[in-house]
Amino acid sequence: MADLFRDEPQESEGAVREDAPLADRLRPRNLGEVVGQEHLTGPEGAIGRMIAAGRLSSIIFWGPPGTGKTTISRLLADAVGMRFEPISAVFSGVADLKKVFATAREHAKLGRKTLLFVDEIHRFNRAQQDSFLPFVEDGTVTLVGATTENPSFELNAALLSRAQVLILRRLDSDALEKLLDRAKALTGRPLPLNPAAREALVASADGDGRFLLNQAETLYSVDIPEPLDPAGLSALLHRRVAVYDKDREGHYNLISALHKALRGSDPQAALYYLARMLVAGEQPLYVLRRIVRFASEDIGLADPQALIQCLAAKDAYEFLGSPEGELAIVQACLYCATAPKSNAAYTAQKAAWKSARDTGSLMPPQNILNAPTKLMKEIGYGKGYAYDHDAPEGFSGDNYWPEEMQPQSFYRPADRGFEKRIAERIAYWNDLRAKARG
Repeated sequence: MADLFRDEPQESEGAVREDAPLADRLRPRNLGEVVGQEHLTGPEGAIGRMIAAGRLSSIIFWGPPGTGKTTISRLLADAVGMRFEPISAVFSGVADLKKVFATAREHAKLGRKTLLFVDEIHRFNRAQQDSFLPFVEDGTVTLVGATTENPSFELNAALLSRAQVLILRRLDSDALEKLLDRAKALTGRPLPLNPAAREALVASADGDGRFLLNQAETLYSVDIPEPLDPAGLSALLHRRVAVYDKDREGHYNLISALHKALRGSDPQAALYYLARMLVAGEQPLYVLRRIVRFASEDIGLADPQALIQCLAAKDAYEFLGSPEGELAIVQACLYCATAPKSNAAYTAQKAAWKSARDTGSLMPPQNILNAPTKLMKEIGYGKGYAYDHDAPEGFSGDNYWPEEMQPQSFYRPADRGFEKRIAERIAYWNDLRAKARG
């Protein structure tokens, strides 16, 4: 078995042309050169253990773009002496898969196993994903899939049960700096950037090593007489567009983070996640709908103005549009983040709805029913109703629950904000009710 940290490139890699892109020329030659994924490739990591054992199971690599999914897969095949067969779910169909499986079966007869690498595996539909199962189960191929999407949402349960999901991390600044150092060693010259601009370049990559090296290659290709500062770098290069698919996990992660930051009364973090979504192109009204929901779910009557502020923000945004109207959304966000919090209304709703389902069709007590017809009056509808405004202190203390049901306590105000006053009122009425019933 090949050593995990061998120094020599493998025959399957082939020679890289001198005019190849910088990212290709700097591809790791062995798993020990992979940066940022030591939790997997290290001796105690899942990949390191597989290599040490000489046995490779099927894998799903899940991680952001530019973190090494393809590179690690190719090096894995080299490390265990397997044939590397790459396909892309974007460009391949059922016919292509049949050819791949047939070829793999022929190689298996000759004693050489195949590592089938499927890029963007989530792009295959459910039926196509099912087609892998018999060939994975009989050992014709060892499947290594790569995806930027949450496998639990995008891949069949049957396929997931036969593969180990390994999560690749977004490359941190240390890992990205190592890539720039390798670029310097390969080219023999430093990037034409001052320290602040270099830091800005690393930040602009947003964890994507391939993007960073492409940006570095652009800098090397341009005649720059003096090192650039951050402003000069920004004028020359574009920032990487943030990874954000409006119908996929990134979308739900950010809206969840916004909601949690609001609930945690952190206006700074809430504003950050709001900005992340709007800058990435999210529909402002989608974000505002979540904030409106938050105003009822997590603030409620602790500050009744929160819902009013949110609805006013909706009106303002619909009137002004973007970008001017986005300031109203910011105002609603900050108001909710800094308001006293209570989920009493939310929990009361759930409890009341459950009780309504459990109790079925119980009739209210007859004394509180209207009697618009003579027959209804004759059978007792409305008889004995106590009109609260005629009672001392405007409170009769009457029973409003069905006879077959004990009074319930769904709404329990928090001891915060306006609800503290509501709790005092309820306690006052409960005391009067207890005295009235003697």
